[in-house]
Amino acid sequence: MKNVLKFLLSFGPGIFAIGYTIGTGSVTSMIVAGNNFGMSLLWVLFFSCLFSGVLIYVSGSYYLLTGETALYAVKKHFPGGKAIALAIILTVGIGQWNSLIGILGITSNVIFEVLSINFPALTSQKYSVVLLIAVLVIGTFYTLLIRGNYSIFEKILAVFVSAMGLSFLFTLFFVFPLPADILAGLVPTIPEVEGAGTLIAAFVGTTMAAATFLSRPLFIQGKGWTLKDFKTQKNDAWVASILIFTISGSIMAVASGSLYGTGTEITHVLDMSSTLKPSVGKFAVSIFFIGTLSAGLSSIFPCLMIVPLMLGDYNAGQLDVQSKRFKWITGIASVLALSIPLFGFNPIKGQIITQVFNVFALPLVILCFLYLWNRKDEKLPTQRWLTNLIMAGAFLFSVIIMINGLKDIFSSTA
Repeated sequence: MKNVLKFLLSFGPGIFAIGYTIGTGSVTSMIVAGNNFGMSLLWVLFFSCLFSGVLIYVSGSYYLLTGETALYAVKKHFPGGKAIALAIILTVGIGQWNSLIGILGITSNVIFEVLSINFPALTSQKYSVVLLIAVLVIGTFYTLLIRGNYSIFEKILAVFVSAMGLSFLFTLFFVFPLPADILAGLVPTIPEVEGAGTLIAAFVGTTMAAATFLSRPLFIQGKGWTLKDFKTQKNDAWVASILIFTISGSIMAVASGSLYGTGTEITHVLDMSSTLKPSVGKFAVSIFFIGTLSAGLSSIFPCLMIVPLMLGDYNAGQLDVQSKRFKWITGIASVLALSIPLFGFNPIKGQIITQVFNVFALPLVILCFLYLWNRKDEKLPTQRWLTNLIMAGAFLFSVIIMINGLKDIFSSTA
């Protein structure tokens, strides 16, 4: 574990990329996808991680080369840049706060389900206990957030990411899908069943999180990297995207190998632990608990921070984790995060729906980086055709996924 932590901390800001990307939303989406469609949606995960890797690299490289953070640069260089930057803050903020609501809902329910196994009497008091757990979790993280700094956040995330990755990768050794199914899953196809479009949109919303690219320059700033760390930043971006694909793909593969074709319906939190029962038997609940809980906890920090971070970026291009504004806004986010436990919503459905919101801001954010990366500036690289091609593909991909997700949502509510 010490070596794993050393490895993760050597990259630094990539930890936040993993934290933003792999939360309970990603775990839920991957398990539901593996259960319902096997490995047939692996191609969505692959392209999402490819595009994310390039966008993480571009956003970090742009900062190191120009010294400008994302929203500050949009405000400075775009015609109508202030309005565009504020629109991004609004849409990404809503998406991330929605994700936070789902994350806390899943996390508090997971803790309750495990406690109820050992203390059956708690079942009759589910609402009160889940709400109490949620308050304790979000209260603890808020306290750490207003008293900590970048270095502390990074170390805490490293612990959660390590536990999450090891938990899910461990299960892959026991349940591994057929190589033919993996290869077939890399061929782009959309299952013609109700809910597929929404699930794919949730996939992209959690894997290609716009907040990851926008916050990247700020976390590099917090890490203290400069132009001499350009290669380290590049390696950090690609290692983060590879880990995201590996961990997320492992979750999907375990669900596919364990549940696909069995007709199992996942409607409650503990239902998802059944993905592990065929592979690790009585330890299924414990491993699921560790992995899912770590995924949720690793995402709470980034989601709480995103709105004040974007405002600090917009105003001054600086990482803001100490101001009164930071404390007030993260406090508001903490209260809103209690929505699912407070109103008793189904956390599985809530998590998938909240992840869909994240895809709406994505095309605009990608366009902004495409424009900034191609500005006439001698500090920027001259050979940009490959990154431009992939970012153009990312934009097209995000628009198609957004449209399909909207169609699916409207058809299901009609």
